[in-house]
Amino acid sequence: MTAATHTPRVFSGIKPSGGLTLGNYLGAIKRFVDMQGQDYETIYCVVDLHAITVWQDPAELKNATREVAAGFIASGIDPTKSILFNQASVPQHAELGWIFNCVARVGWMNRMTQFKDKAGKNAEKVSLGLYAYPSLMAADILLYHATHVPVGEDQKQHVELTRDIATKFNNDFKCDDFFPMCEPIIEGPATRVMNLRDGSKKMSKSGESDMERINMTDDADTIAKKFKKAKTDPEPLPESLDGLSERPEARNLVNIYAALSDTTNEAVIAEFGGEGWGKFKPALADLAVDKLAPISTEMKRLMDDPAEIDRILLAGADRAQEIAEPILQQTYDIVGLLRPKR
Repeated sequence: MTAATHTPRVFSGIKPSGGLTLGNYLGAIKRFVDMQGQDYETIYCVVDLHAITVWQDPAELKNATREVAAGFIASGIDPTKSILFNQASVPQHAELGWIFNCVARVGWMNRMTQFKDKAGKNAEKVSLGLYAYPSLMAADILLYHATHVPVGEDQKQHVELTRDIATKFNNDFKCDDFFPMCEPIIEGPATRVMNLRDGSKKMSKSGESDMERINMTDDADTIAKKFKKAKTDPEPLPESLDGLSERPEARNLVNIYAALSDTTNEAVIAEFGGEGWGKFKPALADLAVDKLAPISTEMKRLMDDPAEIDRILLAGADRAQEIAEPILQQTYDIVGLLRPKR
């Protein structure tokens, strides 16, 4: 088997821990929608197994899983064009994850900067699952022989690890290009959306103040209020991009405007360069309300019918397993493990 035989296929996912934010939308979901219907098969997942690497309230986890699914659909993911499912409904993820735990090296895991950031000084007290998180992420991707993975900059290292695991597996078992060398897709003006109160920090679901972030469930008035109150500096917008380099809050708001309007940072500066925040922030607020309020409204409608969301996810899981099961069965055969065909 050669790399050329792999179907062009996109895989990515979002973790259901806390609510969806503008960062999730611009950094992930909007890009997922843009790739739908292009020259790829598109597979999108609510990665609930990753969520439980840290403690989750069971009832809140179920609700968050449905909310992420609602966010996908409300934003434009069509479950008839893409495969949409939750990770726990496809047990092949966990099965391949264990095999990859036996392929990946401890030294590789020790170099994962996200684990270091999340564990901090309490590394010995976190779950084994959090440590092995990147190995399961590799299984998520390679279970479908995915060739392209849209991710944020902070996940690029995990995709590089996925390539390392694929290479080692292929070499160890002399199976040529059984697992493909997936390509991370990191592009766009807002792949990393920052905090509205501190432009040096990433927008987070778990931030101390709700004013730090735009929640995808915020109504129009709340969206407008948060942007109008977003932290800025006293200077007007610069007349060139270079002028944003030392101004994190200004750069973040320009990035958001560009991403929401499907344009470039250069175009935003060309339109607003030299203008004060009194003009730019209301324009940004109006744009955000225009783009996000309909998504918020549709998410609420979907969340009022959880049984329908569950039906969509389970139907997607059936379609996902049609791709995953033969690949996993081949993997077992390559490794020399006995497993009944399903």
